[in-house]
Amino acid sequence: MAFRTPFTAVVALLPLLAGCGRPASDGPTSVQPTLKATTLPPSAEAAPATRVAPRSDRPRIIFLGDSLTAGLGLDVNDSFPSVIEQRLRHEGFDYDVVNAGVSGDTSAGGLRRLDWALSDGAPKILIVALGGNDGLRGLPPEQLEANLAAIIERGQRDGLVVILAGMEAPPNFGADYTSGFRAVYPRLAKRYNTALIPFLLEGVAGNQALNQGDGIHPNRRGAELVADLVWKALEPVVAQARASSR
Repeated sequence: MAFRTPFTAVVALLPLLAGCGRPASDGPTSVQPTLKATTLPPSAEAAPATRVAPRSDRPRIIFLGDSLTAGLGLDVNDSFPSVIEQRLRHEGFDYDVVNAGVSGDTSAGGLRRLDWALSDGAPKILIVALGGNDGLRGLPPEQLEANLAAIIERGQRDGLVVILAGMEAPPNFGADYTSGFRAVYPRLAKRYNTALIPFLLEGVAGNQALNQGDGIHPNRRGAELVADLVWKALEPVVAQARASSR
């Protein structure tokens, strides 16, 4: 089923994406200045903004994203990956969660640090939630698609199950850009047979009651709703893995 986002929710993405920051290495842009810039490393230049699970022998779920994943403005236990980790424990799923969200990250930044994100422990599931900053800067959808494709291919080559979370572009680059941007995610999900979350902020973007005072990032309740959305895609994967191991 085709996904459509109400215009008000897309407009709300303008400040939201600005709050995600803008890396300096992906080229010039003419859109609004951002709140925070992030220098991205291959090794340690992109330290996640929230906790990373301690080393253990448990399989890992890696969340690769930007400030929405990092939980900017929230307590460390209130980011949506942390909420999902708590749910995994409650449901008896034996996984560690690694929050590899970095404020300001683009799809290119995520690709650059992918090896770093996957280098520790025993990753089994990769949840990719990138693209918001690409849309803010008006970067070509073809570039977004190529970067995300490389991330998915790298994960699948290592035997990880990949879940792709979509993002919407703001409307200031025109309808053709917005529709072309949106189409990247279902096209990749079909090409690589991955689960797809059409829009990571569905039901949250544009709702003042679910966002922080800056109107940019989800508040605690908003993050819980994002976690609910992601859980719908993740739960069947971990349930199937548990059934297969018995």
